[in-house]
Amino acid sequence: MLITGLQGSPRKKGNTDFLLSTFLQEAENHGAKTHIVQVGRMDIAGCRGCAFCEKNGFCIIEDDMSREIYPLFRKSEIIVAATPMFFYNAPAQLKALIDRSQALWSRKYKFNLTDPGRKTRRGFLLALGATKGKNLFDGVRLTAKYFFDAAGAVFEGSLTYRQIENPGDMEKHPDLIKDVKTKISELVSPFSNRKKILFACRENACRSQMAAAFAQTLAGDKIEVLCGGSNPANKINPEMAAVMEEKGIDLAYRAPESIDLAVAGVKPDVIISMGCGEECRLVPGSDRAEIKEWDLPDPAGQSIDFMRNIRDEIKKRVTNLVAGLPLI
Repeated sequence: MLITGLQGSPRKKGNTDFLLSTFLQEAENHGAKTHIVQVGRMDIAGCRGCAFCEKNGFCIIEDDMSREIYPLFRKSEIIVAATPMFFYNAPAQLKALIDRSQALWSRKYKFNLTDPGRKTRRGFLLALGATKGKNLFDGVRLTAKYFFDAAGAVFEGSLTYRQIENPGDMEKHPDLIKDVKTKISELVSPFSNRKKILFACRENACRSQMAAAFAQTLAGDKIEVLCGGSNPANKINPEMAAVMEEKGIDLAYRAPESIDLAVAGVKPDVIISMGCGEECRLVPGSDRAEIKEWDLPDPAGQSIDFMRNIRDEIKKRVTNLVAGLPLI
């Protein structure tokens, strides 16, 4: 399980950074993998309001949003936004990232496509401000709710702290550790007992991506889906993405990765090879894993109808796999 933290303060090593780091460290203590994005150091331009994404499904701007942030959201199961209050909302750097999530909103609400991780992905807000005003966090909570919806996550709540102004104030807060432990336990517990299943093929560009997407869509609450290739390609197969869109499933911003990276820090319970044979069985920490060989032909370079047939066969097999899982 990957938790991505968005450190939205332009100040380095300040109270917001400490709050987020403390939160994610507790998540790691519960077995999660974490990744921090220092938003202020990213190349993220403001939204132009050009409506290109609403007509084409992608943002016209080529920067770190397209190269890193959109793909990272697709991989994450929890997204945490951490921010100080600037005029009762997020600072400009984080707000630019939020505004650019319009491209993801467009894919969902204009193109009627659903990210497979949307069923289980959660969003959480960490916020702090210098004043003690009653309405201090009202604006940012509303912003967070709609941001997380665009990013494909359910807004799960927030931790907010007033009168945090001087260096070290957050570290001295008497309730911080208790608050963090409670919220992390609530967030992570629903993910803790899922069966870990690795879908593997050579390039991780087609068959394993389809299987992973169907598994997330059908049973993301039961399966921690892992997906990798023995020799990953540079990008996913565009025809594969197109036939998945025919079923309303959005694989935009998915990227192939190696089997080693997919299972880093995780021991899969089941390894399902799409047809890469022994290459996909050499998985670190898999000595006790159940091995299944689906032996599906590679549809890359074949006709679009061939790709559709493989898609439908994979969906049938994943459906049968899910039906055989124990209730949790």
